[in-house]
Amino acid sequence: MAGTKEIRLKIKSVQNTRKITKAMEMVAASKMRKAQERMRAGRPYARRLLAITAHAAGASTDYRHPLLTRRDTIKRVGVVVITTDKGLCGGLNTNLLRVVLNRHKEWAAKGIEVDYCAIGGKGFAFISRMGGKVVSQVVNYGDRPALERLIGPVKILIDAYLEGRIDEVHLFSNRFVNTMKQDPLHSTIIPIPQTWTTPEGQEVVDAAGQPGAHAWDYLYEPDAKTVLDELLVRYIETFVYQAAVDNIACEQSARMVAMKAASDNAQTIIEELQLIYNKNRQAAITKEISEIVSGAAAV
Repeated sequence: MAGTKEIRLKIKSVQNTRKITKAMEMVAASKMRKAQERMRAGRPYARRLLAITAHAAGASTDYRHPLLTRRDTIKRVGVVVITTDKGLCGGLNTNLLRVVLNRHKEWAAKGIEVDYCAIGGKGFAFISRMGGKVVSQVVNYGDRPALERLIGPVKILIDAYLEGRIDEVHLFSNRFVNTMKQDPLHSTIIPIPQTWTTPEGQEVVDAAGQPGAHAWDYLYEPDAKTVLDELLVRYIETFVYQAAVDNIACEQSARMVAMKAASDNAQTIIEELQLIYNKNRQAAITKEISEIVSGAAAV
């Protein structure tokens, strides 16, 4: 059994660790509230824009935007993976990257090549270790991501799609459900899908794609090309930005929960070590008293 000095040092070490995890928990809680406010502020706009884009994708028009065109054969896909830059946020990144790995294996089994755009240091490191081809990346994008930094790397995949070098663009990120729950989300960005899953988990359906449903159509001013070109640019920007904002809210929530669990576990260890320390100290005192009594009796 360890001596009282070793136990005392161990208690001090765990107490110092608990101070760190407690501070990180409080910082994450503060950042989480701000991140959730930004996330919720953007959701109504994103939801409405996705609905309009879904309707426009099925509308009848002489102009057909390239981003609305589906390829008959899928030979190469582009994938945007949004993760965190830092760790200590539980299984948030692990759960998402497991989904990415499984999907990567499915594509590989079909002979489909994959180009990756990594947003976040954890995803970039994982894809590099996995042997994936990273064509662009963004790291250290902060707690308030700038749209310009996010769209630049994603545009490389969009340009590749327009040039015919890739046939689809997918996005993997975390969807914020509540403080205790964050779900990995896989969405297709390009070509414009028939259905979307909104951040709230609701599906936005293109009515024109449903049998017997009303076919949506619009009167375009000044013309269909101008409107669709601008609309689809906003659609991609909103999709990527909202996914990044959601991921930041997930990160801070997961980190707060993880650090709270670490602080509670550290407190439990301190109490157990304190009990062992008291028993050892009591045993040492009892032994000294017994030796004194025995010596006095011998004299």
